[in-house]
Parts: sequence; structure tokens; C-alpha cells
Amino acid sequence: MLKVLTHSWPLLMGVMLLMVGNGIQGTLLGIRGNVEGFTTYQLSYVMAAYFVGFLFGSWAAPKMIRRVGHVRVFAALGSLISAILVIYPVFPDWVVWTALRVLAGFCFSGIYITAESWINNTATNETRGQALSAYMIVQMLGIIASQVLLNVPDTTGFALFIIPSVLVSLAFLPILLAPTPAPAFDSTRRLPFASLFRISPLGCIGMLLTGGIFSAMFGMASVWGAQAGLSVRDISIFVGALYVGGLVLQYPVGWLSDRIDRRQVIMGLSAIASVTMLIAALLPLPFTALIAVAFLLGGITNPVYALLIAYTNDFLPREDMAAASAGLIFLNGFGAIFGPTATGYLMETTGPRGFFLFIAVLYIALTAYALWRMTRRAAPTVTGAFRGMTPGASPLAVEAVLTEGQGARP
Repeated sequence: MLKVLTHSWPLLMGVMLLMVGNGIQGTLLGIRGNVEGFTTYQLSYVMAAYFVGFLFGSWAAPKMIRRVGHVRVFAALGSLISAILVIYPVFPDWVVWTALRVLAGFCFSGIYITAESWINNTATNETRGQALSAYMIVQMLGIIASQVLLNVPDTTGFALFIIPSVLVSLAFLPILLAPTPAPAFDSTRRLPFASLFRISPLGCIGMLLTGGIFSAMFGMASVWGAQAGLSVRDISIFVGALYVGGLVLQYPVGWLSDRIDRRQVIMGLSAIASVTMLIAALLPLPFTALIAVAFLLGGITNPVYALLIAYTNDFLPREDMAAASAGLIFLNGFGAIFGPTATGYLMETTGPRGFFLFIAVLYIALTAYALWRMTRRAAPTVTGAFRGMTPGASPLAVEAVLTEGQGARP
């Protein structure tokens, strides 16, 4: 790991600062939008717009990198993000914010793809898995750290928008000034969706559902907190607990899933999440209990995402795993577009509990579908292909993790 940090620290440092900047904007917009008088449904469009841009960026960014190179794409998208962050408070209009969020999602998608391909290509076969693991841990730590910044007492002013803008600008210094040369770019191929569904119906349906869960969870958590009357401090703690749970529980769940039928783990985790969300929706829980709810929700959603990829890969030869994962990630991103808007509609009609009700409904559907699929065919041979991944990882990062130790990429 020390060798990995020695070679990759500029990239990892830059990613850390980027994630601090990105993590604070999602939570801050939910809080500031409430101050500006936006309705919950309007804010749901603002939050969903990020995932629209992110999905489009995952398609367009590889073409941009092949055309003009990593450095120029990095610099151009980073400059746009810095500008976007300071424009938000200048134009407090939900339509403007929606357009800006589409652009922000596009830019961050391109930056992630650039950073991940850079890290992937600078690592050796022996260190690639460690490098990508360090990258994903840094991502989570950056987002957790970003929630601390929310406690700067200026949610109605400009400071909380200027700070992430500065951090994003600073993120590119260690990356662009690093002596490591920019690598050649090699995009990941994909399997046709019809073939992917035949291989793993549970993987495809599960990724659509978890996309909606993930985007509702992280896009609307601060909106829920503001509607529920939580303080900025409490909202930052709640959102931080989501990410801490995802960081802590991913690997114990992965260890278990490599030893028993993954569908049992998926079904069991989904059932636990369903019950937890229903309890949070129907009972007036104290804030300490809500922190536990957030920890458990984040700790289930991240592993279930990785489990669905691992389960699908159990049916595939090694050479097809990356292509299948790319298709699953696209389905997850497509499902993510609808999570915030559906959650916003429920919160408008049922109040704050709609946040938990929407997630409960999707987890109930996943529980039932996983149980039904267990009656349709026998469990595959577990390949040990589980790797810790976050829903924000690009196909390039997933490919690098899955192909660890299988020879250098061309």
C-alpha cells in the first residue's frame, strides 16, 4: 500500500478535494433551496438533474478524452465545476439550478473517468487492486469530510459555495503538476442489454432499483432533513452517517457473500432495509435512532450494489465481466434519474416520511424479486468476484478491480 501511495498520492489528494467539493454541494443545495422557498418537488428535479448529466457524461467523456487528452478534459471540466459552484447563490432559481446540476453531473462524470483511468494505468498488475481500493476509500472519506464544512455558519450567504469552488480548483494542482504522464485511454465495451438480462435478470432489475434508492438516499436526504425541521448540524451528521455505513459494512458483507448464495445475502439485506425504512417512516424516532437508520441504510445500499455486480459475474467468464459490469452501471445510472423526483412527489403528498417510504417500496420490490429468482434456477458457483465498489465508480474503475492480477491492460 505504501508503494501505491508513493506513486498515486497526487491523484488521490486531488480526488479527496474533489469529493469534498462535490459532497458539500448536494447537501447544501437541499438546505439552501428550502431557505429560498423552493418546494420539495422542485428540489427533487434539481437533485435528479445531476444524475441526468452524470449518465450523459459517462457516454460523452470517453470521446472527449480520446479527442483532446486527459489533461485538457480535466482542466476544462474542473473550470466549469468551479464556476457552477459560485453561480448557484447568484441565481437562486430552481430552473437555473436544475440546468447547472445537469452540467455539474456531466463534469464530475468526466472527471471521475479521467482520474480512474489515470490511476488504473499508472498502477502495476500487483498494485492495481490496492490503488483502486485506496481511490474508493478516498472518495468516501472526502464526502464524509465535506459534511463537516456544512457547519460553517453561512447557509444563507456565499461562503459555503465559495469554499467548495476553491477546493475543486485546488484539486487539480497535484494532479496536473504530477510528473506521471497522462496514459492512453481505453474505454470499456458493453454487452447488449438483452444479453445481459438473459444472463442475470436479478442483476438488471436490481441495478435499476438500487439506482433509484441511491439517488433518493443521497440526493434527497438533505431535503428531507430540512422538511423535517432538522438543524444544519443534524443534517450533516445524518448524511455523513450514510457514507460511514457504506464504508464500514461493505467488506464484511462481501466476505459473507463469497461463502453463501449471494441471492440470500441480497434478499436478507433488502428485507432488513425494508423493515428499517418502514419503522423510520411510521414511528417518531429520536435523532440518535435516525443516525442508526442512516448508518444501516448506507451500509446496506453500497454492498447490495457491489453484490449485484458480483452475482452477475458469477455466470460469466473473466473476459466478459467488465463488459457486463459496464451495462449494469448504465442501468443503475438510468434508475438514478427517477429516484429524487419520485421521492419528491411522495414527500409533497405525505410529508417527510415519504423519503423513507419510497426507499422502503424499492427495497420491498428487490426482496420479493430476489426471492422469486431463487425459485427459478439454482445458485451459480461463487467465483469470489466480490469487490468493494461504490455506485459513483465508473466502468473503468470497476473493470480495473475485476481484472486485478490478470495481466496488463493493453
